[in-house]
Amino acid sequence: MPALYLSHGAPPLADDPIWPGELAAWSADLPRPRAILVVSAHWEEAPLALAATERVPLVHDFWGFPEHYYQVRYDAPGAPALAESVRKLLRAPGTPVQDVPDRGLDHGAYVPLVEMFPDADIPVLQISMPTLDPVKLMEIGRKLAPLRDEGVLIVGSGFFTHNLAALRQGGIPSWSVEFDDWGHRALDTRDWDALLDFTRKSPAGLLAHPRTEHFAPLFVTMGAADATGELDDQKSVIDGFWLGLAKRSVQFG
Repeated sequence: MPALYLSHGAPPLADDPIWPGELAAWSADLPRPRAILVVSAHWEEAPLALAATERVPLVHDFWGFPEHYYQVRYDAPGAPALAESVRKLLRAPGTPVQDVPDRGLDHGAYVPLVEMFPDADIPVLQISMPTLDPVKLMEIGRKLAPLRDEGVLIVGSGFFTHNLAALRQGGIPSWSVEFDDWGHRALDTRDWDALLDFTRKSPAGLLAHPRTEHFAPLFVTMGAADATGELDDQKSVIDGFWLGLAKRSVQFG
């Protein structure tokens, strides 16, 4: 399976006239996954945690939206076998893996999955980010890479730029455009070192990401590709902007 980094939007993504179709077209071009493993910007917890593996609820981790966004359902099957594989791959002395069985899919997971796999018939497992360190996240991705050979779609879910001040400014802020252009060029030229040090090497890096949690899932995806020698085999599948934020989404392999 390929490994994906996608910009996940927010609950109103479903009402956008363009973006849901882009996500649906992307998934239509992918092999059908046996299961989906999601690392979302909206779950930071250490040690690394596995969410629900039997009944998979949703976490409506947003406030102030119209009521219908809280009524969305995504009744995906649990993925206990995938959870066990993740435990075996990640557990090592000094690196425990914990279970949080009542933790469901947050909007970083289910919002894009509703558009990409609307039948909700593929088992889904979400895991936490135990750190925001790009090098450590990339190593987690490397350890998870064998799952790709078992038909597991590894998805890092964030936002290519993420500063919610953009929602109040109107238009597309210059820092969002500058960071998106820099990130696109860094991906195309395979400048992995610059991406790993993006807060210092990019223009407007700390404006595009005042906190880095929405860029961080990219490094798990990169690690999952690097372990199989496919880091250079990347392409931007979706680009453009939504409410001033770059929605660039990338496929490796």
